[in-house]
Amino acid sequence: MKTRTPSWDDLRILLAVHRDKSFLAAGKALGVAPSTVARRVEALERTLGRPVVHRANDGTRLDAHALRLVALAEELELGLASLVRDGGDAEVSGTVRVSLPEGFIRPIVPALARLRAKHAALAVELISESRVADLARGEADVGIRIVRSTSPSIVSKFLGRASTGLFASRAYVDRRLPGAKLPRDLAGLHEWVGFDDSLDRLPHQVWLREYGASRFVFRSNSAIAIERAVLEGMGIGLLSEMQGRTFPGLVQLDLEASPPHVDVFLAFHRDARKTPRVRVVVKEIEAETRRQLG
Repeated sequence: MKTRTPSWDDLRILLAVHRDKSFLAAGKALGVAPSTVARRVEALERTLGRPVVHRANDGTRLDAHALRLVALAEELELGLASLVRDGGDAEVSGTVRVSLPEGFIRPIVPALARLRAKHAALAVELISESRVADLARGEADVGIRIVRSTSPSIVSKFLGRASTGLFASRAYVDRRLPGAKLPRDLAGLHEWVGFDDSLDRLPHQVWLREYGASRFVFRSNSAIAIERAVLEGMGIGLLSEMQGRTFPGLVQLDLEASPPHVDVFLAFHRDARKTPRVRVVVKEIEAETRRQLG
């Protein structure tokens, strides 16, 4: 039987089912009834001449061959979003959305400002939030990540490793840490600054507890808030050495064991490199991040 080419509407439905794992949730995301989603999936399966979605009590799953269609739908979605933002202009113009962990805001924003001075038609939207923006879904064009993406449509470029350490304010060190040394058996005597319960399973937070941190006097889901609390002398905190170098008022402590490092990746959609505005931003962020990581 001769198969026809799936339409964008068919692929859009399939992409929503893949992301939301049920017809009901996909319908809500698209603003249509679940029965409409089911009919469109059935129509797509007739077009292809084979099943693509299987329903079970715990949701839906796609056949392996259907994931190629998902990747195609992601590329089309990103391309359409790009055309809306820059009008299809081949020059370095339009808006680029950049997603960053908070710890990278200080070094990257000046780099983006320098880039903006070179390209007057370029605009930047920066997303920094606890929920990581979905690059495959077009929520951002470029992102710095601390884990490698598993999406086949996303390029994850390893930039280096960010070393971390325990830091305290100069006033805290002068008052309570002679020689800026912190043996493991004395860690329980100090005040600590760390992430809140929502991020309590992060490897660095786990390492803090293993080293002996127990009396947390300030907790937050914000890396900048933690950095500020350490600067204000509220307690000892684990920061990247990149953050620590930024502030002369911080002192890195001498420890018995080194905290874990962080792998840093630059992530962007595979087809984004074809877009001039995204390409120049990727190049600038890569160069500045590599410089910061040493």
